[in-house]
Formats: sequence, structure tokens, C-alpha cells
Amino acid sequence: MVRKMLFAAALGGLVLSASACNTVKGAGKDLQSASQSTEDAINGK
Repeated sequence: MVRKMLFAAALGGLVLSASACNTVKGAGKDLQSASQSTEDAINGK
């Protein structure tokens, strides 16, 4: 019983960490896009 609970907790942690990684990756892409747009506006592109 305890082994099943530990396995479920570990699996849940893995799923949460994978989704957090994708969220951070997406936020990084958004910031990169915003900075590129700002740079283009400054340079008149």
C-alpha cells in the first residue's frame, strides 16, 4: 500500500515538473518575441 502511494506521488511529481518545464519554455519564447518586436520598433523595421 505504501509502495503504491509513493509511486503515485513520484509519478505526480514527474508530471508536474514536465508541465512546469513547458510553461517556463513558453514564457521564455514570449519574452524573446517581445524583445525582438521592441528591437524592430527601435530600429525602424
